Amino acid sequence: MLRLAITACAGVALVLAEEFTFTIGSPVASQDFHFKAATFVFRTQGCADPAKSQISGTAEGLVNGARRSVALKVVAGSKPGVYAVYQSWPAEGQWVVNLKGTCANASAGAIVPVGPKGFIRESSKFFPRPATDAEIGTSLTALAKGEGK
Repeated sequence: MLRLAITACAGVALVLAEEFTFTIGSPVASQDFHFKAATFVFRTQGCADPAKSQISGTAEGLVNGARRSVALKVVAGSKPGVYAVYQSWPAEGQWVVNLKGTCANASAGAIVPVGPKGFIRESSKFFPRPATDAEIGTSLTALAKGEGK
């Protein structure tokens, strides 16, 4: 009986444990004045110690039909787990931001399309792992076709 109770409690703890992931928002959402010129901001969620998260990003684009990649500097905010992305990729072409992160043994990824008016929340995709090249390509193709703008 005790074994059953312990197993049930462990199962509840696993259900209640939050998955490591990203959430995106406008620069105002960060409540950090230094981020007001950012393309977008994001937070990590589900990390017991956000300061120990490892975060990176690239801008992946289609320019005149050719695929391009630009390494991004992801800027940490004054609050742990809050980051900003600034546009450092060319204005021409179609671009998505590919975010990757780890926290302890957990991974997270996101593809955030960026259009002429900024990031496109509705077309963003979030993963419990880094995005694959195929997923990035699919997002770029959809953006080039005008889907999700």
